[in-house]
Amino acid sequence: MENNTSRRNAMKKIVGGAAAIALTGAIASRINAADDEMGTALKGRINHSVCRWCYNSIDLDELCKAARNIGIQSIELLTVEEFNTVKKHDLTCAMVSGIGKDWGITKGWNKKENHDGLEEWYKYLIDETSKAGFKNLICFSGNREKNLDDEDGLKTCAKGLKKIMSYAEKKKVNIVMELLNSRVDHPDYMCDHTDWGVELCKKIDSDNFKLLYDIYHMQIMEGDIISRIRENHKYIAHYHTGGVPGRHEIDETQEIYYPAIMNAIAETGYKGFVAQEFIPARADKLASLKQGVNICDI
Repeated sequence: MENNTSRRNAMKKIVGGAAAIALTGAIASRINAADDEMGTALKGRINHSVCRWCYNSIDLDELCKAARNIGIQSIELLTVEEFNTVKKHDLTCAMVSGIGKDWGITKGWNKKENHDGLEEWYKYLIDETSKAGFKNLICFSGNREKNLDDEDGLKTCAKGLKKIMSYAEKKKVNIVMELLNSRVDHPDYMCDHTDWGVELCKKIDSDNFKLLYDIYHMQIMEGDIISRIRENHKYIAHYHTGGVPGRHEIDETQEIYYPAIMNAIAETGYKGFVAQEFIPARADKLASLKQGVNICDI
């Protein structure tokens, strides 16, 4: 009897232990499923976004699902036709595309003959951005074609953009000009130095006009990234990443140390978004995207 009783008690302990393990496993599975659905918990000092064009080979719905899982809150540089897709996934668009059939990086606000067409195009984009509940709309200076002087181009940009600023202010939309490099990727682009962009902000003199500080582009053009950010952060509405050289992953394969830059951005009190805008060189593009976000999640 004693041996049988001991055996039964032992079996109860084994069964009870197995049930507890099974229950723990079930709870863990549910937690993991919830993490997949709601997104990875990040530290919260940086709001993360990703530029759509770098992942054009991935269906936008799939990119939205992956973004949520990684903890990204925004997919940007979207066209108006793509707004509903990101909203369906409870994501935002931190920077709306300003490129259209007739307008883009090379053909922008630094030419007077472009102003009427750009005014019409941007008022349409301002309306759509506002209706969607988004805040930022990108714009471009255009190229220096025909040896256009930088000072003349600056004045022309300011004159043209002032035509839409009161409308943007009324609709609570920010017009944001991107700083791009003219050495490697965008030959002859005019807004290629921070000082030029800051001077344009001063001429326009509106809280709704600021700069998109692309770290990749400005590392190529001028370097001294952290100091430039600290000196000019009040004129910056948005940031982009990218590895130098090559515009690929932002890890140890390139020359910029992004954690230090992210700390500098956070220390300015910045509450906007930082968008990954590198072109993945590896086969698993989403793994590279997750790595980039984790590097910037200081």
